[in-house]
Amino acid sequence: MLVRFWGTRGSLPVAQKAGAIQGKIAKALVAAGGHVFEDEAEAAAFAAANLDFATFGAFGGATSCVEIEGGDDAYLICDMGSGLREFGLDAFRRCAAGHARTYHFFLSHLHWDHIMGFPFFGPAFDPGATIVIHAGHADAEAGLRRQQEEISFPVPFDWLRAKISFQTHAVGEPFDAAGVTVTLIRQHHSHDSYGFHFARDGRAVIYSTDSEHKVDHMDAEAAFEAFFAGADLVICDTMYSLGDTVSLKQDWGHSSNVVAVDLCLAAGAKRLALFHHEPTYSDADIQRMHQETLRYEELVREDRPPLQVICSYDGLEVRV
Repeated sequence: MLVRFWGTRGSLPVAQKAGAIQGKIAKALVAAGGHVFEDEAEAAAFAAANLDFATFGAFGGATSCVEIEGGDDAYLICDMGSGLREFGLDAFRRCAAGHARTYHFFLSHLHWDHIMGFPFFGPAFDPGATIVIHAGHADAEAGLRRQQEEISFPVPFDWLRAKISFQTHAVGEPFDAAGVTVTLIRQHHSHDSYGFHFARDGRAVIYSTDSEHKVDHMDAEAAFEAFFAGADLVICDTMYSLGDTVSLKQDWGHSSNVVAVDLCLAAGAKRLALFHHEPTYSDADIQRMHQETLRYEELVREDRPPLQVICSYDGLEVRV
């Protein structure tokens, strides 16, 4: 399976301000130390080799949207955040090259940042496309229709031309989607959210966002340890630092990088992707959290196999 991250921010989309870009340029110029480059390609190679990711790259600002490539000639997409627009454009390109125009969506929940991309999803206007929306919420269709009512959006849901259907699934009951076995777990979040376990050919990917795991209630997390068990990749809500989750933002429905590491180590997962980044965090802030998470994993690993911790960003691809 190949996992593509199209949107990795939480709560609302963000764009970098001019000052942030100017700061990156200034830092790059200092690092170059007056070096003269023959062309842009040489300069880019220098930057890639000598600058940290927060300076040379960007974590992005689109909200949650993750593609899992591995189904039987169908697209599998987790959530419909603002990153869905870019995925739709890329899907048009791949469909023109022969990919089937079938889309399976898996909705963690119906909060706006996780569905706001659907009105801008180009394939939804394609009469030759088939869209199946899988959810644990029985009111998923109502939620998507509501955001396209006239008071909120100029294009009604009924103007979409794709063949759209909804399937509501029960927790713990596996089902098939394009040859991939999918299972849901209920998570602690306002109006509930659901995590998804995707399995095929002995590989497993977990998509678990907008779930609050409290560090002082980890004894209640046995169900999540079982759900994450042996996973090749766990995409996990790590919106806040541990300090935030136990002080200012307790009961806000999100988790910390520390708790995500604890759960993944206990579950014997192989890789953890930090996800659903706090919208007020700069690239430097997110990179700092990633580095702190790496150090924490080393400290608490003990005699368990190492957990690879990666930090998701818009455009990242991970082979599983």
